[in-house]
Amino acid sequence: MNWMLLAFASALLSAAASITEKKALLGMRALDFSVLLALLNAAIALPFFFAVDFAQVSGPALTVLAVKNLLGALAFLSVMSAIRNLELSRALPMLVLTPGLVALCAYLFLGESLSLREIGGMGLLLAGTYVLEMKKGDALAPLRIFITSRGHWLVLAALALFTITAVLDRLLLTDLHLRPLPMMAFQQVFTAGYFVLFAIAAGRTPGRLGTAARGNGRWILIVAILTFGYRYAQIEATALAAVALVLAIKRLSVFFGSMIGGRLFHESDLLRKALAIIVLLIGAALIAGTP
Repeated sequence: MNWMLLAFASALLSAAASITEKKALLGMRALDFSVLLALLNAAIALPFFFAVDFAQVSGPALTVLAVKNLLGALAFLSVMSAIRNLELSRALPMLVLTPGLVALCAYLFLGESLSLREIGGMGLLLAGTYVLEMKKGDALAPLRIFITSRGHWLVLAALALFTITAVLDRLLLTDLHLRPLPMMAFQQVFTAGYFVLFAIAAGRTPGRLGTAARGNGRWILIVAILTFGYRYAQIEATALAAVALVLAIKRLSVFFGSMIGGRLFHESDLLRKALAIIVLLIGAALIAGTP
């Protein structure tokens, strides 16, 4: 299948998942939701193991996948906490900053140079972020929000983790030759295991999780199906094309999710936020080197 269609399908499913996540998180804690979703995703993935050729799954690949999923679980929990505490049209656009952080870290810590195109893209990311958080008559509002808002710090933490997991995805699919199907199946099981450990560490009891599930089970099931779909589509697309190209299309989910979710949840200033998201997407595309 064409990688662009797979990436676009991933974007649409991801946007739908984000909107449904916001709906579910209105009635439960982020950790409870994440644990229940991870367990359900693992259950959905179990039948796929019957189609896995275990002879093609190496120990090094599973080790890298286990590390990648630990980082991914922490990033997912951070994003869910941010979505619960922020407007969807404010939390989702922040995820577009990943390419800028990658380029900046490479410049600061690896000595890589920055092209004029990348510098221009970073400028657009800063401008888009400013427009996203600006308030009338208060020029310093965006800076103050970033310093004081726990939700924004959670998004930044998730960005750093997602940057690493995107690189590890490509490593697994190319250098370690892990196929998308076993990668997806093992990924769900590893993630569920991590979230069970998180729940135990946080003192979550089966009774509390059961209570949370009873009032939100329908939404969790929908999110699980959508999440499985967009992750699988993204993995298949990444196996066929460069990760930067796949992510460039996948980021459209931010626009779809923010605008549709913003209307559904009656969020404010959607026209300004739409402009900010467009600027952010253009900046991210410039940095990623995509046309």
